[in-house]
Amino acid sequence: MAISAPDPTALARNRRSSEHWLLLVGTLLAAFAVLALGLWITPDPRGFGTHEQLGMPPCAFLAVTGFPCPGCGVTTSVSLAAHGLFERSFWTQPLGLLLTIAVPLAALFALVQHARGQDLGGVTRSMRPLAWAFVVGGIALASWIWKIAAMHGAA
Repeated sequence: MAISAPDPTALARNRRSSEHWLLLVGTLLAAFAVLALGLWITPDPRGFGTHEQLGMPPCAFLAVTGFPCPGCGVTTSVSLAAHGLFERSFWTQPLGLLLTIAVPLAALFALVQHARGQDLGGVTRSMRPLAWAFVVGGIALASWIWKIAAMHGAA
């Protein structure tokens, strides 16, 4: 039985860009980090300030203005979600719950695309990242407004 040379077009199809590997490893590490960190820290009962357990300073924006910054409560919300307290996570900071769900889903998506032989660099470019940036930005803005209202008794 003769051994044939590999098909160059098949090799080209299976070649993956450096973006592919960066996205694959990055999403897997991010999913692990979000869930592990969320389980490791204890959610602050105030609904913000959980990040201080990581050695970070209290929120300067909150201290100066009396209003929460756009990220206030995200770490607390992630920790609540990682502990399975999804409703409390949502009420604390909707963006944190969304991130806790979206990051592992992105890792799962990356694994599925990898298993299908797709290049994640090309897949990502075809997903219209600018449009997604506007969607995520809108969700972040709405979550910030939610947090301001919640901390000032309107929600």
